[in-house]
Amino acid sequence: MDDKRPVWREPMLWLVAGLPLASIFAGIALVIVASRSGGSDAIADSVRRTAQIQVADLGPDARAQQLRLTAIVRVDADLIEVLPVSGEFERRAPLRIVLRHPTRAAADREFVLQPGKSGWRIATAIDGSHDWKVQLSPRNGAWRLQGRLPKGQRAAHLKPAFSNERYSP
Repeated sequence: MDDKRPVWREPMLWLVAGLPLASIFAGIALVIVASRSGGSDAIADSVRRTAQIQVADLGPDARAQQLRLTAIVRVDADLIEVLPVSGEFERRAPLRIVLRHPTRAAADREFVLQPGKSGWRIATAIDGSHDWKVQLSPRNGAWRLQGRLPKGQRAAHLKPAFSNERYSP
C-alpha cells in the first residue's frame, strides 16, 4: 500500500519553507518597530565628530567641579525647588533646569527657576510616574550640574558629571 501524504502534511516542507519565511516576517517586524521609535534620545548634549570619535563639551562640568557646586532639587505636587548645598552660586540670577525623560525626548521639560530666599523655585507640576534625568545650569550655560530623580522620589542630589577624586578600593 502506498502511503502518499498531501504536501502540506509533510513536516520537512514546513522546516524548509517555514523557517526562512518566519525569519523574513521577524525582520520586517523589527524594521517597523525600529522606525517607529523615533531614533535614539540617549544623549541630549551636542557632540562633534572628529574622525570616528564623538566629542562632547565637558567644559561646563569642569567649571562646576572647579566651583565645587552641588545642589538638591526638590519636587512637590506643584513646585520645583533647587537648594544650594555647596559652592558659590550667583544667588540673584535665575537658573535653567531641564528634566529629560529617560527614553522619549518629546516628554522633556525645561523651566527657568527664579531666585528666592532659600534657593530657586517655580510653581509647576511634573509627572512622577517615571524617572527624570535632571540638568541644572545658569542661563548662559557656564556650568552644569546633573542628577537623576527616580520614580516616586521627591528630591535628588545634583553634582558635576565627573570628578577628579580618586577612590581607594
